[in-house]
Amino acid sequence: MLGPVILAASRSDKMRRFVSAAPGTKQVVARFIAGETVDDVVPIVRDLAARGLEVTLDVVGEDITTVEQSHAARDAYLELIGRLKELGLGARAEMSVKLSMFGQSLEGGHELALANVRPVVAAAAEIGTTVTLDAEDHTTLDSMFAIHEELRKDFPQTGCVIQAYLFRTEEDARRLAANGSRVRIVKGAYKEPASVAIQDKAEIDRAYVRIMKILMDGEGYPMIGSHDPRLISIGQELARRAGRKMDEYEFQMLYGIRTEEQNRLAAEGHRMRVYTAYGTDWYGYFMRRLAEKPANLLFFVRSILTKG
Repeated sequence: MLGPVILAASRSDKMRRFVSAAPGTKQVVARFIAGETVDDVVPIVRDLAARGLEVTLDVVGEDITTVEQSHAARDAYLELIGRLKELGLGARAEMSVKLSMFGQSLEGGHELALANVRPVVAAAAEIGTTVTLDAEDHTTLDSMFAIHEELRKDFPQTGCVIQAYLFRTEEDARRLAANGSRVRIVKGAYKEPASVAIQDKAEIDRAYVRIMKILMDGEGYPMIGSHDPRLISIGQELARRAGRKMDEYEFQMLYGIRTEEQNRLAAEGHRMRVYTAYGTDWYGYFMRRLAEKPANLLFFVRSILTKG
């Protein structure tokens, strides 16, 4: 029951100010956010790569209100790609982008987001890596999928994300699986109405398994975004039944969560990618991490009480 409340708080300026000022916030944020700048995140990418892990990097900050901010987001990703090129880390690190950060919600936002993200995708391709378009709330998805399809004409390795809790997702998965694209499946972390999304956790898990099977049986490259041991085990079995080799799919987990499991999967020969977020506008991302797991919220509350 706490999840929807926390997700609602993620859109509240009042709660943003309260959480930002709380004494224990910095300690907890550091668990999920790799830093504020490119200089902060580069050593972390190096460390993860040295441990046999791959990375997808997210410059947080989707709540923008001006065209100038959308251009700044584009430039932040171009700066990141430039640093990865200098350090020869392009083969181990891709990028994840939220199109809202590139102006999708502004007037003329579809065209603006496409114009902003295209040079990022092109620059990523030049250093041997790629970009995955993150899924956001259901009202943005038709635009996201259209941009994904457009980008794949020139950059077929461009990935996208689908969310198991949405009723539409099984149909989206069938279309994408037949299209040879890279597809990350997650449960979903936005507050969605019952008219468009499954509300029961067990039903979401069952939908997740059905969609994993569609992806594993298809022609694309599945990316299993989950920390759930049961779903990870089922994913391994579905891959085996589909005759997939270990380099024909991957697992993805968030930075700072289940680190030992990340290392274990990599040691077994699985492709294991760590979703690593950084940046100063961390609030929305942080609140969704709290909403996903009650233990995260308890950790946060204990930190506030300890530091207060």
